[in-house]
Amino acid sequence: MSIWQRIAEALSALANGEGLAAVFDKLWAEPERSVAFTIAVIALGAKMAKADGLVTKGEVAAFREVFTIHEADEANAARVFNLARQDVAGFDSYAQKIAAMFDDRHDTLFDLMEGLFHIAVADGDYHEAEDDFLHIVADIFGMTKAEFRTLRARYVPDADHDPYFILGATPDMSRDEVRALWRELVRETHPDRLVARGMPEEAVKLAEKRLVLINKAWEDISRQAA
Repeated sequence: MSIWQRIAEALSALANGEGLAAVFDKLWAEPERSVAFTIAVIALGAKMAKADGLVTKGEVAAFREVFTIHEADEANAARVFNLARQDVAGFDSYAQKIAAMFDDRHDTLFDLMEGLFHIAVADGDYHEAEDDFLHIVADIFGMTKAEFRTLRARYVPDADHDPYFILGATPDMSRDEVRALWRELVRETHPDRLVARGMPEEAVKLAEKRLVLINKAWEDISRQAA
């Protein structure tokens, strides 16, 4: 059964009039965390797409860059997106339920935020309203300012792309310390580790972009030190 078919089952409760936010309350079991992760990215992404007042084709297409969506599953993915856009519940209520669900997996919340950044810049712009949205979600998720800066450095076009920021390092760290951090990031970006902490297999392509960015950052730092 695909992740999208499992999502369709999770959303079946909505036929009884429950809101999308209520679905998260039912997805506490470990095997269902990949379903929760996917719904969270799409639901918060849909709310964020409205933050600048316009849902663009680029923002919708960004979901295809984060998730592998086969033609047969498009309807289920679209249903989550449309429900989130129409739901009167605020994005902060979604974020709070998601934070509670993954309260023991800060790394999973970081992965989720990375997906939201990817969607935010999909149309080529990063709007002030989107930045405000992501700051609020990051606060709810318990992210530090340094972690938020790392994600901005990786994805936002006009951000400071200092390679140390991209790795979550600081210039005062030794080269060996930065190398150790880079190696740990590479290990943590392995698809098996990502799936183990809740990211569905359909979303591991997001990790491919992360790996490219962190490897380039390490190469830049290595050249500077040469």
